[in-house]
Amino acid sequence: MLIRNIAYFFKEAMRSIVRNGWMSFASVAVVTVTLLILGSFMLLNINVEQITQEIKDQVEIVVYLDEELAGSEVEQLRVAVIQLPQVEEVRYVSKEQALARLQSQLGELVAGYEEEGRNPLRDSFEIRTKIPEDIPAVAQTLQTLPGIARVDYGTDVVEKLFRFTGAVRWVGLAFMGGLAFTALFLIANTIKLTVNARAKEIMIMKWVGATEWFIRWPFVIEGVLLGGIGALLPALALFYLYHEVVAWTKVNLFFLPLVPPQMVLVSITKLLLLIGITIGGLGSLLSMRRFLKV
Repeated sequence: MLIRNIAYFFKEAMRSIVRNGWMSFASVAVVTVTLLILGSFMLLNINVEQITQEIKDQVEIVVYLDEELAGSEVEQLRVAVIQLPQVEEVRYVSKEQALARLQSQLGELVAGYEEEGRNPLRDSFEIRTKIPEDIPAVAQTLQTLPGIARVDYGTDVVEKLFRFTGAVRWVGLAFMGGLAFTALFLIANTIKLTVNARAKEIMIMKWVGATEWFIRWPFVIEGVLLGGIGALLPALALFYLYHEVVAWTKVNLFFLPLVPPQMVLVSITKLLLLIGITIGGLGSLLSMRRFLKV
């Protein structure tokens, strides 16, 4: 009996899809376009997060030390800094090492400063925090420690970057939520046309004793099939297009670190299919509520 019912539900769902060809096409098209936009924005959001995270990981605090500090005092200060709970790494850079870096970058422009007494630089600590967002708070703490002449971390740039990253994250979530709701609304109203066309049939089935779920299942399966097909098409399109974009970027914009396709496409494909199937099934259920109240 169960197998026969399942076969009947699928047969009715397929017959309805074929019989209402244009409406079925409209449902698939709505889901396809909406989820293509949604999937594209997901990929964009993931890559923006990746790029901003890489920029964050490169941000560090540079602490310039008082010139009067003795070697033992420098070590004591280094220990005090590394014991701060937010700090992950502290690297000591002598003024000779700092000058050597400048010479490798600027060449003859800093020639002669390696002579005794001419090096204008200071000994310093280069500090990395466990979480990049902790940098401003750690910098404020460091300014209170004795033996520190100056703390530098690019205040304006870092804080603007953190604000931008937070805004992108929230705007992305809001946009994706809005698109998912739009897809649900559109497919529910599209499938409602199919249900309207069979309103009398539904009422007759209800009057002759058919259970509500016996009536619902063909429409739910129809919605799931339409939503699944509508999700599979953009998933395949994104799978191909993103591979092409990454390949083009590696050649023409090699400095732009896009997320590798194998790290995101499978999970996004699964998510799009889940959203499409859920939207299709839920849209069908929402469309049928009033027709079952007879």
